[in-house]
Amino acid sequence: MLKASPNLAGGLHTTKKDPRLMPMGGFLRKTKINELPQIINILKGDMSIIGPRPLVDKTFDPYPEHVKANIYNVKPGLTGIGSIVFRDEERLLSETSLPASEFYAIHISPYKGELELWYQKHLLFYTDFMLIFLTAWVIIFPKSDLVYRVFKDLPERPDILK
Repeated sequence: MLKASPNLAGGLHTTKKDPRLMPMGGFLRKTKINELPQIINILKGDMSIIGPRPLVDKTFDPYPEHVKANIYNVKPGLTGIGSIVFRDEERLLSETSLPASEFYAIHISPYKGELELWYQKHLLFYTDFMLIFLTAWVIIFPKSDLVYRVFKDLPERPDILK
């Protein structure tokens, strides 16, 4: 991204054809290679492989209070249910007529928060194993809805997010 990109148009939310992205940055974000340095945090014990993504205040603040109070009962992770379900978050933010931060606050953060709470209720080896598999799956097949077939009891996805 361009230097000082959070201060430019778009702020903290990256859209599909974000003008702040450099060509190599677009490739790194699309393939999620940009996340690999976080393996150091996992090895240090600061993060887990699976868990809610660490958030900055501006993307954490819109979460409902009951989610904010509980989301970090588990360590933040490199990937998680919210990352898989919202693999296309940039597309959603690009296609809305609302400002990206408003759409995120009204539609994305409440559902993403419920997904993270769902994960905490399903802390099993099977869940983590499937989330690792599904992370790789959606990188290869980004439009796949396999996550909803594997985990049939996920919170109901609002129509606007389909």
